Amino acid sequence: MPRIILGIIISYLIGSIPTAYLFGLWLKGVDIRKFGSGNVGATNALRVLGKIPGIIVLLLDILKGFLAVFYLIILIAPRVTFVNTQLLCIVFGLACIAGHNWTIFLRFKGGKGIATTLGVLIAMCFKVTGMNIVLFLLIVSWVIIFSVSRIVSLASVLTALVLPVYALIVGLPKSIIILSIVLSFFVILRHKANLKRLFKKEEPRLF
Repeated sequence: MPRIILGIIISYLIGSIPTAYLFGLWLKGVDIRKFGSGNVGATNALRVLGKIPGIIVLLLDILKGFLAVFYLIILIAPRVTFVNTQLLCIVFGLACIAGHNWTIFLRFKGGKGIATTLGVLIAMCFKVTGMNIVLFLLIVSWVIIFSVSRIVSLASVLTALVLPVYALIVGLPKSIIILSIVLSFFVILRHKANLKRLFKKEEPRLF
């Protein structure tokens, strides 16, 4: 049990690293929370800091989710016999996403978790049979929706909504289906302001 608790703490702290905020300080000496949408995530970094910094922030946020699950499982799972690997993936993945969304380093105000969630799902492809199919369907869905709308939040919310559907269709384990519902809830919760703007047709397009 102490190893699992330690893994949760480490995963949360990895997720809590505010990459967009740090890049804003390092590159332009600005607090990214005071510009653009005010969000500490890749999309706002793209708007405020530029294309290359925005892409780097995106990749680093994905990497956070991947590392928190993939490497912590390697380190901890062999030493824990009473919890299966899939459940550990879920626990560590959620802890990392929670860290990104509610980072301890910025008074529990963070990003929206899309990139970090993607990193978690990529890592889970190595441990959960069929997750690679779900991930492929999610990426295709996001790209299609974004290509049509050019609105990141719309693509993210709609893709999150179909995540549990894809998990059911592919026949993933019940625990992973429950995880997909929780992740969808996380995404919707973090996009409340975006949803209000979408309904008012005030949400800005990326390009």
